[in-house]
Amino acid sequence: MSADGKIALRTRKQTQISNEEDKRRVHELRNSSDAILVGIETVLSDDPKLTVNEKYVKRPRKPVRIVLDSYGRTPTGAQVLDGAAKTIIVTNDDCTRVFRKAETIRCGKEDIDLGRLIKLLERKGISTMLVEGGSRVIWSFLQSKIADEVNIFVGSMVIGGERAPTPAGGEGAESEKAIVALKLKKAEAMGNGVLLRYEVVK
Repeated sequence: MSADGKIALRTRKQTQISNEEDKRRVHELRNSSDAILVGIETVLSDDPKLTVNEKYVKRPRKPVRIVLDSYGRTPTGAQVLDGAAKTIIVTNDDCTRVFRKAETIRCGKEDIDLGRLIKLLERKGISTMLVEGGSRVIWSFLQSKIADEVNIFVGSMVIGGERAPTPAGGEGAESEKAIVALKLKKAEAMGNGVLLRYEVVK
């Protein structure tokens, strides 16, 4: 995120915040995970590949790509459906769409039941998962206390704008009791930015 806590422009268009050192860290983190998870809005706006880049990791693994997509809106031509790694699309129980190049898990009434999903993924051998976004998804994992750790790279720039998205979106805390407490584990200068590592207090 930027120094003022933004992750994109007010139009929601992504802008480069990470430096090369941070990109390497992210790909190493992806490589150490069993799965990489994003929400449908990230797929629709950024069309990420969600793979490990050989530029940053010598012998990349192929973590499972997971998309939270309640109503089955993932485009047929999305990069997550390119066959480069296994993909799981998670929809709600009423969604009838079938994806030819992905496994479909139906999990939840309207919104996806994260607690139930984690148990289903554990049964598939997924024990470590990197949640990359978007902001609503990140808030859901933090608010439900499913996340164990938060890594935030702060780039040396100010984006500004009341409507520019922040790392954690969704409804947010409605009271002080609902605020998600973090414990700072490490602060590390990384190029022209800083990496903050937090543990989620449960």
